[in-house]
Amino acid sequence: MSKYLGKVPAVTTGSTVAANLTRASSKVAGFLETGLQGAANTERAYKSDLNTYAEFCALHGFTAVPADVTTLTEYVAHLASEKPTPDAGGGREKKKGQQPLTGPHALATIRRHLAAIRKAHQLSGHPMPATVDALNIVMEGIARTLGKRQDQALAFTVEELKQAIRGIDLETTAGLRDRALLLVGFAGAFRRSELVDLNIEQLEFTERALLVHLAKSKTNQYGAVEDKAIFYAPNADFCPVRCLRAWLNLLGRTTGPLFVKIPRATPGQMAAPSDKRLSDISINKLVQKRLGPAYSAHSLRVSFVTVAVLNGQSHKAIKNQTKQKTDAMIERYTQLNNVVSYNAAQALGL
Repeated sequence: MSKYLGKVPAVTTGSTVAANLTRASSKVAGFLETGLQGAANTERAYKSDLNTYAEFCALHGFTAVPADVTTLTEYVAHLASEKPTPDAGGGREKKKGQQPLTGPHALATIRRHLAAIRKAHQLSGHPMPATVDALNIVMEGIARTLGKRQDQALAFTVEELKQAIRGIDLETTAGLRDRALLLVGFAGAFRRSELVDLNIEQLEFTERALLVHLAKSKTNQYGAVEDKAIFYAPNADFCPVRCLRAWLNLLGRTTGPLFVKIPRATPGQMAAPSDKRLSDISINKLVQKRLGPAYSAHSLRVSFVTVAVLNGQSHKAIKNQTKQKTDAMIERYTQLNNVVSYNAAQALGL
């Protein structure tokens, strides 16, 4: 995380966390560095956010670190506002694959930007501004303007998942991998970061279920082992455990990354799987390829929660699999907002 400070104007006065790291013993430095880190995906997002923040401060003549309340309120207002469309002949050159942002950022994204700025202050040995009443009021206004409900990945039905599985060519290496990933990702309520990090040695097959031992996750940053149980299904075509075994047989090894990239193969031949992990972006594209562009990798997890609630499962039973900490998160993930399909008014007995 300390490397992100290179994107923020350097601070030469005062004692910084980075300086303390250089003076501390190797044991202390190791714990201090780990304490400042977060989940890999969060760190990547923070890096991008700090780049944007540093560019904004440079453009407007603000000091990025230490920031004052005026800087922070101007920045969050900028993130929450409509952006002018870039002129066709002028302005900064657009990077390949980058689309100009003309709408406001989501409320959750703005809060993440503030968290990144707070982390940069920690690393520089500076507190955030003590007087934040103005910032809190501005954030409340942004929340009221943008709405507090975070955009959520769409949930699919079990039948839609089965239909997607039926359309997969199982005579290909990619087909066997994708079927296993979709079924395991859904049945295990996995985050895509967890699917990326899975190793074969984390799998334990038992008579009743497959146990997946997770040493770390987004909500478990302290390394306590958490287990997910994935159960056998009556139909072998849609059984996550048996379909995963078919993929493991093709992999032909007992250690290393579980879901990997597949190089091109000679037409008519099965491609040999590589030992390189799929990225989180690759998994997102895989889900969209198989289920449709409206969905994302997060749909695997959202769909698990929605289907489980519809099937009458308790929040406790759901949290045993998702590892979510609160019932509020279950409510947020459950997509039962269709007023016609899910409404107690249709069961009044009239």
